Amino acid sequence: MSPILVRPVREQLEHDRIIRLLQTKFRRRFDAGINPGSEQNVPVSGGPIPTFPDVVLAAQDRGRKILTIIEVETVESVNNLEALAEWVTFGRLKPEFHLYVPTSMMEVAKRLCTDHSVLVAEIHSYHLVGDELRFVPVYRAPTDLRTAKKTATAAQQGLGDAEQKRAVKAPAGRPAAPKAKPKSKPKPKPKPKPKTKAKTPRSKRK
Repeated sequence: MSPILVRPVREQLEHDRIIRLLQTKFRRRFDAGINPGSEQNVPVSGGPIPTFPDVVLAAQDRGRKILTIIEVETVESVNNLEALAEWVTFGRLKPEFHLYVPTSMMEVAKRLCTDHSVLVAEIHSYHLVGDELRFVPVYRAPTDLRTAKKTATAAQQGLGDAEQKRAVKAPAGRPAAPKAKPKSKPKPKPKPKPKTKAKTPRSKRK
């Protein structure tokens, strides 16, 4: 639940009931975690502060990769403040963002998503039929928009890694400086031969 929104008790109970119904609906195909009310059970990272969407659908393998995040809104929470505080943030995360709103607020939700450029993958409406709650898909983003979002998100997250890799590879790619050849020692000059003194002839005896 957004910190800027305080729902009436009855509406909050209905909101949390829908979250648990969605958890049951997706449990067979995903590892479905929920954050009802003010609980913070399943965080989703993607920025300096983790977020806590109402429903978090992750893969059932060991990696537990988060695939989809779901936000459930009630009549009171489909408004500009909620769209700016949560929808815009959820739409920028790597997992697909799905929005569930009451049928009566469907057009308002679609307009808010358009006005604030919310990158929502799907919008579903819900309504009661007797005692049973029905979910109806009303909007699905085109494939090219989903692909563009995934590419942009991957590029943002991989930018730091790419820069680090380039920094590591740069020294290896530079040619090694040639080793300086050791200077040859100068050959010693031959010592000059000592000059022999000329012998003076002995004087003849008289």
